[in-house]
Amino acid sequence: MKKRVVITGIGAVTPLGLNATAFWDGVKAGKNGIGPLTRLNPEGYSCLVAAQVEDFDPTVAIDRREVRRLDRYCQMAIVAADEALKQADLGRAKVEAGSVDATRFGVIVSSGIGGIATLESEHTKLLERGPGRVSALCVPMMLENMSAGNLSIFSGARGPCSSVVTACATGTNSIGDAYKLIQRGDADLMLAGGSEAAITPLAFAGFCAMKAMTGRNDEPHLASRPFDARRDGFVMGEGAGVLLLEELEHALLRGVEILAEVVGYGWSSDSYHITAPSPDGEGLSRGIDMALADAAIKPEDIAYINAHGTSTQLNDKVETAAIKRSFGAHAYRVGVSSTKSMIGHLLGAAGAVEAIVTLKSCQEDYMPPTINYTVPDSDCDLDYIPNTGRRARVEYAISNNSGFGGHNACLIFKKWRGA
Repeated sequence: MKKRVVITGIGAVTPLGLNATAFWDGVKAGKNGIGPLTRLNPEGYSCLVAAQVEDFDPTVAIDRREVRRLDRYCQMAIVAADEALKQADLGRAKVEAGSVDATRFGVIVSSGIGGIATLESEHTKLLERGPGRVSALCVPMMLENMSAGNLSIFSGARGPCSSVVTACATGTNSIGDAYKLIQRGDADLMLAGGSEAAITPLAFAGFCAMKAMTGRNDEPHLASRPFDARRDGFVMGEGAGVLLLEELEHALLRGVEILAEVVGYGWSSDSYHITAPSPDGEGLSRGIDMALADAAIKPEDIAYINAHGTSTQLNDKVETAAIKRSFGAHAYRVGVSSTKSMIGHLLGAAGAVEAIVTLKSCQEDYMPPTINYTVPDSDCDLDYIPNTGRRARVEYAISNNSGFGGHNACLIFKKWRGA
């Protein structure tokens, strides 16, 4: 018999706030976390807009001596995980004291790009000062799996520990895989999510070269406009989201507050192109259908969809087609919005922070808006909750994400009403 899986802790570091509460409050209010690019010298870049995390202080969770041994993406992952663990009344001291079985407590947290800031800075040392000046910490700081490895050390978790790297679907796949581990009885608790800190010279230049990012440099606050006819590219963001997933009976025995239940997970591949989604939306639609089947619910049961909604011409058109393909007539009755209109695209962390929005939507019966939506697109004709969020009954909600390489991942959350 499949185990039931619930969420007992959430943590976030985002351009809208340095914790999950500030983030969710900002999302509900339709606050804009996007502005001029300041983390880099803007000279030479075609895009001068970013969603940056301001005033981030890793020492709120990490010893000052350890901070310099961690790439920024790992620092953000640990700070977000620390918040989730505290909400769930856990932490390394309690784990070591035997409050939970550490061998059944695992971690799946990763990044789409990993420690690229470290890679770039150490490569500069190599070229300018020679091999002998490259840090001994270069490799462990830049690897994508080090968010999971460091979180295992930080939390005392000694169970399954892994990293999923599926580009912009990373956070969603991480949570979905953690959900399945618990559901089949291989773990009692899992920290899961994603972290990204790729506003670096090379990564930013690479996305500029692809012409994937916005050119609306004169109006940064209007640059991310998913599903709007005048959208012209995504805005790069940074941050982290980490959730604590827990087997239901385990959570009830601990007496911890339950935020929502995970009930469905689907994933698929377009098998089409390394960067472009399949034009008919068939690949993402299969992921949605798989998640609905896993949850054993009908499309009509879904009240809200947190869309991938990147603000690129192709993605938003294709995602709309996928939603129509899976939901039929109900596609026009379900609320759809994109958090990326407010925080940009957090790449490997996108699915994790958007999962937090989706479960909070269930918890509070609130559908957040898609801001900057002013000009309808005939190819994008669903209810995108334009500019102002709304109160509505949300029993089930789904979060979609897609990534380069044709990866698609979908999670379904259910309102918690008691066992």
